Amino acid sequence: MPGIGVLLYVGLVAVLPALCHPHTPCTLTQRTAICNSLRLSSVPGDLPQQIEELFLNENIIIKLQNGCFSRYPFLRTLSCANCLLNASDDQVFSSSPLIESLGFASNELHKEHKQFAQSLGSLSRLRILDISGNGLTEDMVSELLENLTSLEFLDLSRNVLLRLDEYAFRNLHQLKELNLERNVLFEIDGAFDHLKKLRRINLAFNSLPCLMKFEMTQLIVLNASHNLIEWFITNQDLTETFELETLDLSDNRLLYFPFLPTYNRIKTLLLANNHIGFYSHLSQITSLNWTNSVEFYNLGGNASNITAELWSDDFHGDISSVELLDLSVNQVSYFPQGFLRKMPRLYWLRMRSNCFESLNLTGEDLPVTLYELDVSNNRLTELHAHSSSVSELNNLTHLNLSLNNIQKLPSRVFTTFPRLSIVDLSYNTVGLCHPKELHNSNSSSCALWTNLSSLKQLHIAGCNLINIPPLVFDGTPLTYLDLSNNPDLHIGQDCLSGLSGTLQHLGLSNTGLQDFNFSPFKQLQFLNISKNSISELPKSLMTLNLKLLDLRNNRLSTIKPEHATVLAKQVQIVYMNGNYFNCCQLDWYRTFEESKILHVADLLEVTCVDLHQQILKAGLFDSVLCGGKSTDESIFWYILLFLSIGVSLVGVSVIYFLTFRPRLLPRVIKKKCWKPTTY
Repeated sequence: MPGIGVLLYVGLVAVLPALCHPHTPCTLTQRTAICNSLRLSSVPGDLPQQIEELFLNENIIIKLQNGCFSRYPFLRTLSCANCLLNASDDQVFSSSPLIESLGFASNELHKEHKQFAQSLGSLSRLRILDISGNGLTEDMVSELLENLTSLEFLDLSRNVLLRLDEYAFRNLHQLKELNLERNVLFEIDGAFDHLKKLRRINLAFNSLPCLMKFEMTQLIVLNASHNLIEWFITNQDLTETFELETLDLSDNRLLYFPFLPTYNRIKTLLLANNHIGFYSHLSQITSLNWTNSVEFYNLGGNASNITAELWSDDFHGDISSVELLDLSVNQVSYFPQGFLRKMPRLYWLRMRSNCFESLNLTGEDLPVTLYELDVSNNRLTELHAHSSSVSELNNLTHLNLSLNNIQKLPSRVFTTFPRLSIVDLSYNTVGLCHPKELHNSNSSSCALWTNLSSLKQLHIAGCNLINIPPLVFDGTPLTYLDLSNNPDLHIGQDCLSGLSGTLQHLGLSNTGLQDFNFSPFKQLQFLNISKNSISELPKSLMTLNLKLLDLRNNRLSTIKPEHATVLAKQVQIVYMNGNYFNCCQLDWYRTFEESKILHVADLLEVTCVDLHQQILKAGLFDSVLCGGKSTDESIFWYILLFLSIGVSLVGVSVIYFLTFRPRLLPRVIKKKCWKPTTY
């Protein structure tokens, strides 16, 4: 029995510290203490001894003093981000040898970095270190990391690193992930060569001019976006397969397609926002005397000579495993012969904002695995396809051809893709074909949209449409249709009848719409009828349960009270600004304002026109100024009116006497006011 009592006492001692701290302002959850944003000036000393995680972010802890963690020997995770921390005693972590993760982001460690480096020396188990945003230079970082041989994840982002050499991370042999984002790096010279376990590097938002002789075969992810990189060239002499799966070189200054490893596993290749082009056509101009040799220098005076067939379209390395290729916003006007065939696993091809003038939608020119194709905002004038090879693209689901100048295309081209789900033809000059009006010609100025069982979204905004043939979407279960920015469009009541059971999103902005019967479209949830000439809200809208209704920039002067009541109960979000609302007919505004279901997204911007034709904010207008609302105010206006009339009559009488009876007035004055004077 005494033994049981001792065990019970020990158990209570172990449990009570986690339960009996009612006075601490921190939040305690099992073995975690969260003390963020409490304006603490030091580490709390009244927390349970068994805590393993301590979060002190957003406080004012300027210095970590010896003994402040002595109460917490089991501490494994410590975070002091954004605490104005700039110093620490050299033995501050000596009583917490189990710490594995330290977070000191957004502090001022550059002021006393040597003391802080000494304090980290006792942490033999430290795996994760975040010292981002501390104003650290490369020399400071080298001192801080000197003894941290167990480190696996290191965040050095948002510091002031300029140049990295082989001494920067010389002892971090266990490092797996390194974040160097948003520094001022302009050169890296052998800094990663000995980091054989490094798998992920983030170099984004720096000032690197090039990445030469890249030979980190073990790397899986490399993010070098938002730099000044003009060249990316791997060591072509290596026969070992690179493990690289994601390479992000977007937002740089690349002139050439990157020289990838001869053997690699790249799946995601991001090259958007560069100056990439293919130049084999220039190599045929012998008078230009192009060179194939390029020399690169570093600050140490070492020169690297790269000789490559710069003007040959065949030198790209291995791209056979690429699944996503993003070449948006470059200067590509054509693909070299067989270039896309080298990517038999390509699913996503994004070529937005380039210089393409023609496109062949065939399995001979595009990988048959292609799932998404985006060639929007190019210079396409004509679309080519052959029915025999188009059907091979049976995986194509998303097709974006918007913002081109397509005027000719095979009219039945979209009916041959069995899985086509989303098509965007906006801002091209392409009409809508009716099956009975089609001819046998291979090229047409309109496209057929009937019996496309897989098609769900169709964007044909800004296509200069005038008419929509009846039943043009028959057999096509569209859920999304955008006809906006066709100002001369005539929308007949039967032209969309085939969509009454499926349509959920309808865009009719800037189509000259005045009235339309929406009642058949019971599934409609999003309706945009902005920028039209609607002067009265269509009654058919009262039958719909919309999530969003856009009524901006029409000619509405008011909304009937009964309609406002219905909309306030059935619609979730509405846009109203840009109409000519009457300030004296704002009952609908109050109804919408008080609704708990309806949210007017631009309520504070809605304006109205008052009696003096002045534009005012509807929410600030006082309805008293309209008259007829208050009895006292009405009497005041009546009195003012009669007083004005009385004054006017007196004035007219005086003028009459002075003009037509000039002698009568002196007699009257003499009779009434003059008295005889005695002398």
